[in-house]
Amino acid sequence: MPTVAEEGQFRLVVYTRENDFEPPHVHVWVGNEDVCRLELNSGRFMENPPPGDYRSILAAYQKHAVAIR
Repeated sequence: MPTVAEEGQFRLVVYTRENDFEPPHVHVWVGNEDVCRLELNSGRFMENPPPGDYRSILAAYQKHAVAIR
């Protein structure tokens, strides 16, 4: 699981061998917990992020979106 970016408490990870039926996406980790996923190209959440972290996670993704892709 290659970490492609880190921002504050968030670690953004892309798995290269995951389910074919899902859109390309980024996993957001906090510590040892995979807390949510965002679609790689649109930045939309695939499930709800932890309460209070929506904006912070989105900002971390947007800051590193080019490097992640």
